[in-house]
Amino acid sequence: MKSAVCPGSFDPITYGHLDIVARASARFDQVIVAVLENRTKSSLFTVDERIEMIRDTTKSLGNVVVDSWYGLLVDYCTANNIGTIVKGLRAVTDFDYELQMAQINYQAAKVETMFMATSPTHSFLSSSIVKELAHFGGDVSTMVPPIVHDALRIRLAGE
Repeated sequence: MKSAVCPGSFDPITYGHLDIVARASARFDQVIVAVLENRTKSSLFTVDERIEMIRDTTKSLGNVVVDSWYGLLVDYCTANNIGTIVKGLRAVTDFDYELQMAQINYQAAKVETMFMATSPTHSFLSSSIVKELAHFGGDVSTMVPPIVHDALRIRLAGE
């Protein structure tokens, strides 16, 4: 079985993320969406909340599994027999950083990285931009699935 992992913080998941996950799911037998656990970074949503939103928004993709990880992604891949990391690229600036990571992951454990150009309709999206817009009352309904939109409104109303 050919498995791939789509890693990220997904705080929150956007239509840009979902585009990459759906396209990866069409090319691999199984896609694991691995939610980053970063204890040094303050997140809007807990890991469990992010996992639940991702599960809800990917349920129509029968070969997508959602998991979390803490530590090196390459170790997660080795432990789970995953040979490919799928990363979405929005711009050249993404590529500069991701290429270095891809080379390190290949050197460390022979884990390949597949880069997918983000769909032009989503190339401007990032979780940070979505959170910033939502925080100031901007309309993000076209950037995130309805369950995420609702969760953002509830979470930000409590601030």
